[in-house]
Amino acid sequence: MIVTDETPLAKKRRARKIYRVLGETFPYAHAELDFSNPFELLVATVLSAQTTDIRVNSVTPTLFERYPDAHAMAQAQETDLQDLIRSTGFYKNKARALLGLSQALVEGHEGDVPNTLEDLVKLPGVGRKTAFVVLGNVFGVPGITTDTHVIRLANRFGWTDSTNANIVERDIAELFERKDYTELSHRVIFLGRRICHAKRPACGACP
Repeated sequence: MIVTDETPLAKKRRARKIYRVLGETFPYAHAELDFSNPFELLVATVLSAQTTDIRVNSVTPTLFERYPDAHAMAQAQETDLQDLIRSTGFYKNKARALLGLSQALVEGHEGDVPNTLEDLVKLPGVGRKTAFVVLGNVFGVPGITTDTHVIRLANRFGWTDSTNANIVERDIAELFERKDYTELSHRVIFLGRRICHAKRPACGACP
């Protein structure tokens, strides 16, 4: 979307109108990874890179039955983890990250998932996007999840002209109230998955 001669105030108002319309369209928008505690969401989010939530949700029940917490996973054999998560893709890197973050949780946080961005991003395989998923959906700390859907739609909406996740996060943050960051992410991701697809967006069905 190209919007010319738009003042910063008009841009903010337009962005917030989109947010309201998405709320009416997807009142049930939520994280679509299955989890029952912070550790499960952290692991599932790491696994979700370059694959679908559906694929991750098909893998995690067996994974968490075998390794229900950080203490158990920290003792896992890396090859066993690889076998359990193989279908999510990039399974060698992901297994290494899961083993490393579990060991880091045990060594530095008594096995508990920390509730600050600073501590989360120090864990192996955890960047700002993953950290904000956990913070927003478990600890109630607002954060913008700059996944591929959010980056793509933020550009189409004219909220940013960058594809750099950190810059997109900054540009979006300037348009919305902090308390809305997590819910905004859910709504935009729902639109991206259901209507505003990457290659063939269903513009006729877009609210």
